[in-house]
Amino acid sequence: MTTPATLPPPPSPAAGATSDDVVAWVAAHLGDLAREGADGVRPGAMRGGQAAADAALAGLDIAGYARMRNTVLPESRRGATRMSPYIRHGLLTLPEMWDAVTGAPAYDLGKYRDELLWQEYGRHLYARIGRDLGRSVRREQPRPTPWEEPLRRDMACADFMVRSLVEDGWLVNQTRMWLASQWSVRAGGEWRAGEDAMFAHLIDGSRAANRLGWQWTIGTGSGKAYGFSRWQVQKQAAQLCKGCKLRSACPIEDWPEATVGPEVADAPDLSKGPVPGGPDRVEGSGGEVVWLTAESLGTAEPALAADPDRPAVFVFDEPLLRRLRLSGKRLVFLAECLGDIAATRPLDVRRGDVVEQLAGRPLATTYAPVPGWATRAARLDVVETHPWPWLVRPRPAAMRSFTAWRKTSGR
Repeated sequence: MTTPATLPPPPSPAAGATSDDVVAWVAAHLGDLAREGADGVRPGAMRGGQAAADAALAGLDIAGYARMRNTVLPESRRGATRMSPYIRHGLLTLPEMWDAVTGAPAYDLGKYRDELLWQEYGRHLYARIGRDLGRSVRREQPRPTPWEEPLRRDMACADFMVRSLVEDGWLVNQTRMWLASQWSVRAGGEWRAGEDAMFAHLIDGSRAANRLGWQWTIGTGSGKAYGFSRWQVQKQAAQLCKGCKLRSACPIEDWPEATVGPEVADAPDLSKGPVPGGPDRVEGSGGEVVWLTAESLGTAEPALAADPDRPAVFVFDEPLLRRLRLSGKRLVFLAECLGDIAATRPLDVRRGDVVEQLAGRPLATTYAPVPGWATRAARLDVVETHPWPWLVRPRPAAMRSFTAWRKTSGR
């Protein structure tokens, strides 16, 4: 059966649709593109849509964040805010988040804003080198003797990480580092394969953040590998060790022997240079429909906000989704975001090749700092481009070190 290019708008959580309603929509219209297949589509741990994002922001309290942000278990003591899916898809912006925590305790405020700047650094780096972030940017990864199975499920910590990723679609940053280090630094798994698998499941999955995290954890970006061992688990999730059947013969008892590889011969240039940032004001006019991308799905998205009556269009990129095989959790989250937009204005939802589906339509859109946006925008009739809401406006900068970049960020 051929799937039609034009799809009905997803049910809107803001209008009372349940998770089951949205899951049924995804299974019916996108199930063949989901990693689990139509019958396996499920929601993740966080609900998508502007209403859910606004509720999360209203309840944000970062008191204690500095002390508890790395806590994994028990969940009741976690300091992680779980705002990342809404930031990743533009329902909340980094400048909004920066302002929202004004007045928090000074130490917590500093740590949280550092994390926001880390996200911005990742976006700048991705805007600068694009798809080159998908290869080792400074050093080759450590090459220990490979394990037969990088993530042994008889290890309670590894089993917990895999279950959280696959069932929830979200991980505390600490466990993201554990997983990456275990996969590549200790077990010798190829980092791109591990990053791809994590990216497919994370509701907040972005190539900028995920690849940055992997490369700086395993040493291909930082030049120094992070070593995962039992010590970290006992500190941040002690109950996992207590209940592990390998607690008397732990395979990660000792610190891994982690020596990063040689310098990459054809590494991308991370010295001082320009960072593409898109326009700093609206360029052009006359867009008849707003082209929405996965980077910008908030109801206050700049091109949407410019005209509250203008219709919008979103295309589920079928060739890309067939290649990525994203988890249904991610597709459900996107559908929930689109449902909330459809409750505010006419929304045309399609699946297929983006350029083919949008050909010949005068488009208004918001610049996005990802390679796919530029590639497609160059082949479409984009007549009106709105600025991306940067936390730090891009400028010529060296990208080898977050610390150095941070000092010159102006924040």
